[in-house]
Amino acid sequence: MYSIWRFLILLIGYTFLYAPILILVIYSFNSSKLVTVWAGWSVHWYSILFNDSMMISAIGLSLIIAAASAMMAVVLGTLAAVVMIRFKYFCGSTSFAFMLTAPLVMPDIITGLSLLLLFVAMGYAIGWPLERGIVTIWLAHVTFCSAYVTVVISSRLRELDRSIEEAAMDLGATPLKVFFVITVPMIIPALVSSLLLAFTLSLDDLVISSFVAGPGSTTLPMLVFSNVRMGINPEINALATLILLVVGIISLIIWWFMSRAEKQRLRNLRRVIQV
Repeated sequence: MYSIWRFLILLIGYTFLYAPILILVIYSFNSSKLVTVWAGWSVHWYSILFNDSMMISAIGLSLIIAAASAMMAVVLGTLAAVVMIRFKYFCGSTSFAFMLTAPLVMPDIITGLSLLLLFVAMGYAIGWPLERGIVTIWLAHVTFCSAYVTVVISSRLRELDRSIEEAAMDLGATPLKVFFVITVPMIIPALVSSLLLAFTLSLDDLVISSFVAGPGSTTLPMLVFSNVRMGINPEINALATLILLVVGIISLIIWWFMSRAEKQRLRNLRRVIQV
């Protein structure tokens, strides 16, 4: 009886989560212009999507900004996490930690408005940026993505055994060499996960980008939102299906590499035990 209830609960939960996604994928192959009316199977909307220069341009811009924001956020977030965990007690440490985590709980509309006012004030004060565009979007995304990266890296650094780092320094290694040779390889899973998280957050952002974007710098979420406001276009279903496909492939590749690494770790552990 317990197994039946468990199966029903799992079925209801997975249906609630994935039924809308499945419906979206099915209707992306609908030949009708009306999203809610099924008129037969067709790949017509995929052809329109691939020939939509505005959509392709928005996708390229979003991918470039997301990749650049994620890489810079990982660098800044890692440095901030090292300062918070390795140098816990310094003047202003509490304020430093509070300012790093503030973007996590601050509404996006407040963040976007404050960044807009900052860029306008900087334009009047120092003459840069002269206009809002790709650079201002990138700076805004780095600002809030760094907070998420800091949290992920900090949780990993707290779990590390510092005896390995201390042993390396006792043998003559400099702190900088210890960080790149020992610490970084030990936190690579956190670096990769934080990179993917920052990339996803940047690619998905709409509110903050709407405040700091300018003419000619329309990101994918902004374009999709403007199209949806005038009615759901079946082309959006095709775009969402392709995004799901890409995300699924990337997830499978990451799972495959992680499973291989785990199997290799178990083999090495067995060899050590046998010896």
